[in-house]
Amino acid sequence: MSEPESADPREAMSGLDRVLRIFGDVRPGESVTVLLMLSNIFLILLASQIIKTVREPLILATGGAEVKSYSAAGQALALMGFIPFYSWFASRVDRGRLVVGVTLFFIVNIELFYLGALASVPYLGVFFFIWVGIFNNAVVAQFWSYANDLYSKPAGERLFPLIAIGMAAGSPAGPLIASMLFARGVRAYPMLHIPAAMLAVSLALYVWVNTREMRGVERQAQEAVGGRSGGFSLIFRSEYLRLVALLIVVLNLVNTTGGYILDGFVLDAARAVSAQKEDVEAYIGSFTGRYYFGVNVAVLLVQALLVSRIVRYSGLAGLLLAGPVIAFGVYGLIASGVGFVTVRWAKTAENANDYSVMNTARAMMWLPTSREEKYKAKQAVDTFFVRIGDVLSALLVFAGTTWLGFGARGFASANLAFAAVWLVAALLLLREHRALAARMAAR
Repeated sequence: MSEPESADPREAMSGLDRVLRIFGDVRPGESVTVLLMLSNIFLILLASQIIKTVREPLILATGGAEVKSYSAAGQALALMGFIPFYSWFASRVDRGRLVVGVTLFFIVNIELFYLGALASVPYLGVFFFIWVGIFNNAVVAQFWSYANDLYSKPAGERLFPLIAIGMAAGSPAGPLIASMLFARGVRAYPMLHIPAAMLAVSLALYVWVNTREMRGVERQAQEAVGGRSGGFSLIFRSEYLRLVALLIVVLNLVNTTGGYILDGFVLDAARAVSAQKEDVEAYIGSFTGRYYFGVNVAVLLVQALLVSRIVRYSGLAGLLLAGPVIAFGVYGLIASGVGFVTVRWAKTAENANDYSVMNTARAMMWLPTSREEKYKAKQAVDTFFVRIGDVLSALLVFAGTTWLGFGARGFASANLAFAAVWLVAALLLLREHRALAARMAAR
């Protein structure tokens, strides 16, 4: 794996090495590949956030917040087929063909949705929402699987916070672009050509990096990921991976339920707009764009200025424990009965942490795992188990609205209980991570 070292990390550093070293611990010879990886995840997130913004008016204006929440069950069912297929494909091809094949698959999907809109396919918005829930997680999970395969554990711990700046930088631009296009009358489905083109450029960057690394010591890049196990079986036979899956489920349960709370406030505002004979779809799309833009500006600042320092001084523990602590504060405020403005900014803080600090933790957790686990198990965790969190949130929404009479304060109180489970899962995971890292070092 890539780990150029020298006695003095500053020895023979290029100008690019020195610039990147402002944001992370870059060693001589690493900067070009790091910059290519940073640019790649930037494009992936830019495309992902445009698609994510496009999906909101399509599902909220046609089905409402409840239908959006219940659609998570459809995503989980679809992933029951996607994960075994991904594991089968990964067992038979090298990492270059894997990322190219899967990315091309999603590009074709995007264009098929556009053609479906032209043909007025019924319920296309619901199908698109289900697909986006798979796509957004799968392409990001695949990138970090690739990064975990490319870098050793010490190199990944140094460089992942820096590479993730590209992820954070791509996020604000996507919603801003989508919001501006919505405001100028561009409809949702024609907008999809833009992220499709971005994914095509991402493919070129994957090929570039893979070609650079295969010239050196990365001979395993030419081999198939291998193994006969599927992503699910790898998870269920490893205590460490079971804890990773549990943490992701609870994290997403809390965050998705918080999103439902925010959606309720947004729909109330949209109904007020509708009473004034304004376009509900345009209002929701414009608000969503502004909201995601604000979240992702905060993400960029935290990622660029804080995450590498958190890793340097407190390691993975500092990253993992920040999430449940912030969740206690956010949902404690909402449970106390605060209004829409406070809810918006509280959720901004929670999502800013989730998309910067926690995203880096989610990448670093896989550094001490096997190559097969990095691709197959990570894809299962970051897609299926994320969606299981959504399904549990949907069940909570159904029970809360149908039987328990929950409003925003009731759902926030439930989230406080789940945040406690999240904290316990994080502490257990850190214990297992230390043990796994020690075994890896001994080998």
